Amino acid sequence: MVFSWLHLAIILFLLGGLLFAGGPLVLSYLVAPRARGGDMGMPYECGMRPHGGAWTSFGINYYIYALLFLAFDVDVLYLFPVAAVYRTTQGWLPFFEMVIFLGVLGLAIVYFWAKGVFTWPRKIS
Repeated sequence: MVFSWLHLAIILFLLGGLLFAGGPLVLSYLVAPRARGGDMGMPYECGMRPHGGAWTSFGINYYIYALLFLAFDVDVLYLFPVAAVYRTTQGWLPFFEMVIFLGVLGLAIVYFWAKGVFTWPRKIS
């Protein structure tokens, strides 16, 4: 095998990629503060000292609502390209496809509602 300029370029790009990926990790380890305790261990609240129990855990319902919001938000994003192309199409096929898509979203909401996902408990234990 003959070593050519292409091989040198590939090796240089691999080394450059490794430096690009590993450089910030090594640099952050070298420049990171070493102090422990005091204000370094406190939670960050806009530069002010936290009041009360700042390390309280949140209930899982907050995360479930966030995930449901993201899921339906991403599904609604599919409506924009269809709306942009809808005026250039002919026939009823795109309309029925949209009705089926929105029907599946509606059924998902009904399913989550029947499972009790949208009920907010008074106290989370």
